[in-house]
Amino acid sequence: MVNSEHMKFRRLINIFTILIWLCFGELYATAGIVTDQLGRKVIVPENPRRVISLAPGITEIIFALNRESLLKGVTRHCDFPAEAKLLPRVGSYVELDLEKIISLNPDLCIAIKDGNPKSVIDRLESFGIPVYAVDPRNLESVMESILAIGGLLGADKRADILVKNMRSRIRHVTELVAATSHKPRVFFQIGAVPVVSVGTRTYIHDLIMLAGGINVTAGDTPYPRFGREQLIALSPEVVIITSMERRDVFEQVLAEWNKWPQIPAVQNKRIYNANSDLFDRPSPRLVDGLEALVKLIHPGLSGDKK
Repeated sequence: MVNSEHMKFRRLINIFTILIWLCFGELYATAGIVTDQLGRKVIVPENPRRVISLAPGITEIIFALNRESLLKGVTRHCDFPAEAKLLPRVGSYVELDLEKIISLNPDLCIAIKDGNPKSVIDRLESFGIPVYAVDPRNLESVMESILAIGGLLGADKRADILVKNMRSRIRHVTELVAATSHKPRVFFQIGAVPVVSVGTRTYIHDLIMLAGGINVTAGDTPYPRFGREQLIALSPEVVIITSMERRDVFEQVLAEWNKWPQIPAVQNKRIYNANSDLFDRPSPRLVDGLEALVKLIHPGLSGDKK
């Protein structure tokens, strides 16, 4: 159970800090009150020492920043790099274990808007635990998240290096695809059943566009669902299927697609399986996903530059 006296003390400290900030505004802002990517004011310790990641992509960013020694807890699906599997688990990023998080005595949690329940974040903050939230929607905002987390964890220089490397590789890809005359129509399928794809406000849409393709499911709905007739009408030239189960699920989904020979991707045998981790997680590995995507959409090009 939560130590109520300890939590009351932390809550009073945070309230006192907020009152000081309200009185002195910008003067105090440099001393620990930051604005996260949701526009929330968050009181962050100057040198966090006990950090909990509330999503796999955040865990990957912290490892890429060489700040994994600060991690005291991660979610169930945080499995990259392999060392992340050894850390204490705090539930899935959708179903967080509040008591487990509190028992690890974090001085900072880093959350993600698309997945972490707001109710749990509010509860953590009510116990005096600061929660900084990121909201990556495309490659640019993923790089902004890396820079922001680097700033929080004292890894500004490492974050700058990571982002510069990502920008260089992205630029290389865009230069390659700029020379192509045709942009294939791409259907990007997530999982098996139901058939779910990606709308415009997702980083996967961003990757498809950068890789020289046209996302046939672009639109306001982030993760739209589709039926058989809709898939035939969309007439994709390339179908890319990702799943955490990978090969066995891919064979099952491929058999379904092959029932519709009128679709160009089926006619030309351009249905591919891709590593979901390179596309599902807003981390530095999204650039690996971009380079893999180029090879699938434009087989004659090479997207590698490391």
